[in-house]
Amino acid sequence: MNKKINQNIAFGIFKILGIGVAGILFGILGFIIYHGIGVINWEFLTTAPTDGMTSGGIFPAIVGTLCLIAGSIIVAFPLGVMSAIYTTEYAGNGTIIKFIRIMTNNLSGIPSIIFGLFGMALFVNTMGFGDSILAGSFTLGLLILPLVIRTTEEALKSIPDSFRTGSLALGATRLQTIGRVILPMALPNIITGLILSIGRVAGETAPILFTVAAYFLPKLPESIFDQVMALPYHLYVIATSGTDLEATRPIAYGTALVLIFIVLVMNLLASSFRKLLETKR
Repeated sequence: MNKKINQNIAFGIFKILGIGVAGILFGILGFIIYHGIGVINWEFLTTAPTDGMTSGGIFPAIVGTLCLIAGSIIVAFPLGVMSAIYTTEYAGNGTIIKFIRIMTNNLSGIPSIIFGLFGMALFVNTMGFGDSILAGSFTLGLLILPLVIRTTEEALKSIPDSFRTGSLALGATRLQTIGRVILPMALPNIITGLILSIGRVAGETAPILFTVAAYFLPKLPESIFDQVMALPYHLYVIATSGTDLEATRPIAYGTALVLIFIVLVMNLLASSFRKLLETKR
């Protein structure tokens, strides 16, 4: 009886904590929606900012954010997946691999502003990319690389060894086994890393501040070597700069709402793709 009572108490506490976390999330969303929905209209979403960003829209910032998300995923996803394949399927559990995993975990704990300084020193100055989409994408790609590696490693480890053994016993090479058996089965879980990466990239301000973000650039980029506006930095600017913060505050809330919506839509698309892969598997 005492065990059952203790179990019910523990589950009750877990339930209350879960509801509390969900309540905090809905509270934040409700606050942003309440203060930002009033400025959301077609003009706000499809035009450039005007009058020192006190009016107009945020379309260049939306395009810039999408460019940076796409660029960072292109940089980090193939590199992270291939690194995880090597450490999981080829390298074993030697001292060097353990050291690499420790360094990967440490890399994920470095503050994002350090990545921004490193990206400015390497990509902007040393490699001559300048303040550009290319420099920002590489910097953000390095930022999310540890996350992609770790989630991919866990996805690969979740595949039973019997599939590897069976494939090799049928005459397939290790590379064929990975490409035709292991990766297709692990891909739904690998997509989880992609989903988490999208949310991380979309909200980062410090790395793009040093490598790509423009204070006021009401035009669309024409190449990967152009600067862009981005929603996180634009939100920071209009919420902290200027002489009439009360007039720009609704624009800040509207920008935050659009950023949340973009992350939500991209996560839903990635989740749908993951479910489709799971169904096929």
